[in-house]
Amino acid sequence: MKPKLIVCGAAGRMGRRIVALATEEGVFEIAGAVEKTGHPDLGKDAGVLAGVAQLNVKVADGFPARADVVIDFSLPEAADKSIDYCSGNKTGLVLGTTGLSDSQRKKIETASSKIPIVCATNMSVGMNTLFAIVGKVALMLGPDYDIEIVEQHHRFKKDAPSGSALTLAENIAKATGKEFPDCLTNGRSGKDALRDKGTIGMHAVRAGDIVGIHSVIFSTLGETVTLNHTAHSRDTFVRGALLAAGWLINKKPGLYSMADVLGLK
Repeated sequence: MKPKLIVCGAAGRMGRRIVALATEEGVFEIAGAVEKTGHPDLGKDAGVLAGVAQLNVKVADGFPARADVVIDFSLPEAADKSIDYCSGNKTGLVLGTTGLSDSQRKKIETASSKIPIVCATNMSVGMNTLFAIVGKVALMLGPDYDIEIVEQHHRFKKDAPSGSALTLAENIAKATGKEFPDCLTNGRSGKDALRDKGTIGMHAVRAGDIVGIHSVIFSTLGETVTLNHTAHSRDTFVRGALLAAGWLINKKPGLYSMADVLGLK
């Protein structure tokens, strides 16, 4: 029997692709498709909405009675419902929503004592490899290299900097002994905006339909080293989320990362 999957934010850009690829791969049974109350797509078949076969699963503003795992890429204000449902039903949770508040992060930590949770700012294999090496590169190059992070996303993205950019900066800070987030300089402006030595510059671009580009620039007098990750489509995140969901089945309660899923630790 296939494990039962609930997709939160099922009518959104990411949600539709999760439903589509989960259906095409045939690993999961779509047990629920959740959206916010009042959404115009409520009542529509989730499979048809995603551009695949009819699944006889309607988009609803409530959770079904039972499932094995939930994938949530919706908005921060919807995350609490997913956490509460999973905690109350002993259901695993894959949470890729960014822009979470400190209280929500604490709630996730508390819930992880009851259920297994994979919480990540980015689910792609390539990006998580970059997460794993960026601090090592910073340490190897040393303090003479200025560090700047430039992240680019589509015009509809609400939070800035991106969660992935913050994870990159945090991993660099941990490796090099910098205080995070105090070490960040978010953009520059004015006539006296010289770089402060030892800081990490952070810059957010919002334009068009850019899926996601993250560049980490290490530069000193005479040379520059750039680490870059470009997502060609949202499917790279979806495949990572589905991989995490499958990995999470029958796992013990705990708070896991994509590094755990991919064996990068």
